[in-house]
Amino acid sequence: MGRTRRDGAAADWHCLPPGRNGPVAVSLSIAGYAALFDIPDGARDVIVRGAFSRSLAQRREPIPLYWQHRPEQRIGTVSLIEEDDRGLRVIATIDNPGSRAVAALLARETNGLSFGYRARGYRPMPDTGSGAGRVLEDIDLFEISLVTHPLQHGARVHMVQ
Repeated sequence: MGRTRRDGAAADWHCLPPGRNGPVAVSLSIAGYAALFDIPDGARDVIVRGAFSRSLAQRREPIPLYWQHRPEQRIGTVSLIEEDDRGLRVIATIDNPGSRAVAALLARETNGLSFGYRARGYRPMPDTGSGAGRVLEDIDLFEISLVTHPLQHGARVHMVQ
């Protein structure tokens, strides 16, 4: 388990049980935030609390986990997804711990999370002099992705197990 810093955050954000020749796992779990509320992303869009609620309530099948938003590179399945006060919290299982995606994650070459969506309800961002952007109020969610460069900088994996 990772050590805890004085501020309470984990000093080591991943932990795997040691095997004889290194980490051993049949599958790998990750947890983090795929979206953060009320924080502009790289496209200057802002997601408000409740934007995912309709889509999550209507969804019947599991949400896929992709590598870099590529549908042909499905790496796992989202096992828990919910809105909380901070954003869209996800826990997902990666089916192939020997994959390139896991290697990049464990090497800390990537730790971003993102989501594929269609904006159903939005309004223009109030003019703040920062350029275009939208306030996203209703989102159709299609997938979650492990990515190298998330559009929302703070959307990250916080735990790997």
